[in-house]
Formats: sequence, structure tokens, C-alpha cells
Amino acid sequence: MPDLGPQDHIVLGLIARHGPLTPYELKARLEESVDYFWPVPHAQLYRIPVRLAERGLLDEEAEQGGRRRRLFHVTDKGRAELRRWLADPRNPPAETRDPAQLKLFFADLGAPGDVVALANSQAAEHRRLLELYRSLHADIDPADKVRAVSRGRIIRLGILHEQAYVEFWEDLADPEYRDRRRG
Repeated sequence: MPDLGPQDHIVLGLIARHGPLTPYELKARLEESVDYFWPVPHAQLYRIPVRLAERGLLDEEAEQGGRRRRLFHVTDKGRAELRRWLADPRNPPAETRDPAQLKLFFADLGAPGDVVALANSQAAEHRRLLELYRSLHADIDPADKVRAVSRGRIIRLGILHEQAYVEFWEDLADPEYRDRRRG
């Protein structure tokens, strides 16, 4: 069988953290957590748990009547896989698929004002995201010790990431910066 990918580990992790979930509940948990930095197409959240159940990493419980919802539970084998994945410090290189970076790369082929317009637009978008992360950080419940620490770490990384983007794009939009850097 092929190795598990990040989306598989997201599903395992969310079910391990929150307990049994339906695919619809997985979608809600994803949207409030890792979706900010690792989006998963919602249709996949209906296929991944079934595939993980076939591998023995999740158990599936189907309602006999009513809406016939499918509820997935993490198995001991699933917890062991999650622990194995978390214990492995190696990762493939990070992927950045940022359309703005593509435009910046080819900016010399466009009009001179295009870079400033792009920079202003990106600075505004990253300021919006920075405020979102700051709001999420302020909303962390300190009474929930385990999730407060793990959520605080990833949100802090998001804040630092967005601060760097804001600084870069604001500098690029500034004519004095462009004159100093010649580009």
C-alpha cells in the first residue's frame, strides 16, 4: 500500500484529538484549525476516512436509520501510525505555491506600475491574515492546556510568517525601497 500523505495524517490527528467524527464534523474541525495553512478539499474528507478504515487505522460505525451518518473512530493501529509520523523529524521540502510570487518572478515582463499594484494588494491581504491570526491567538482558551500550547505555537508561526510578508510587500511598494534595491 502507498505511504500515507499529509491529508491522511490530518484526518487521523483530528479524530485522535476530538474523538469520533463524521466527515461533516471533520470538515468543521478542519476549518477551525489546519485549514488556515493546509487546506484539504472537502470532498476528500469523505474519501480519506474510508481509505484509512480499509487500512485498519480507523473504525467506521454507520447509523442504521435516520441520516445513516458514518462515524469514524481512531484505532490502536491508527494511534500508533500517528505517533510514528509525529516522531519522525524528517519532512519533504516545504512547497510554496503563491500566485503573487509567480507574478513577482515575471514582473520584469509587465508594466512598471504592476509591481507596486501587486505589492499594495499583497500587503493588504497579508495585513488581513495577520489580524486574523492575532484574533485567533487572542481567542485561545488558556484553560485548555493541551490545545492552548499546540494551537498557540502554530498561530505564533502564522503571525511571524504574515508579519514577514507584510514587511516585504510594504517595502516593495515603497518607491524609496525600490530605488535602494534597484528592482
